[in-house]
Amino acid sequence: MRILFAEDDKRLSKMINFLLKKENYIVDCVYNGQDAIDYANLSDYDIIILDWMMPLKSGIEVCKYLRAQNNQTAILMLTARDTLEDRVDGLDSGADDYLAKPFEFPELLARLRALSRRINKTFYNDIIEYNNLKLNCCNAILTYKQIE
Repeated sequence: MRILFAEDDKRLSKMINFLLKKENYIVDCVYNGQDAIDYANLSDYDIIILDWMMPLKSGIEVCKYLRAQNNQTAILMLTARDTLEDRVDGLDSGADDYLAKPFEFPELLARLRALSRRINKTFYNDIIEYNNLKLNCCNAILTYKQIE
């Protein structure tokens, strides 16, 4: 699964990037809203994670722009803005989910799994087989069956 992660806190971004890659996600990280728009326009992502308070364009502006362009990619707002009004504004801007910082990494993973269940791409759960090789795309396990 491909994720675009837009977060201006480089330390947090590197940590989350590392943890997501350990879970076999493919992650592109950007550090401002304009780069998030550019990456989203140039590549196909399954999920976009947006911080609200980023330079150049806020996560809310990015979300509204992507929805205005009919981009249907699942969007998770991951932000320190945690009031009820902030959560409502984030969801009303087009986000599919909202997670306030600080957060626990297992909850982020659970929310990503929940969003991925809504994706209309079947390759995420497929097992690809070729001759005596089998690749499970969910857990990235490749097995080899020796032919007798």
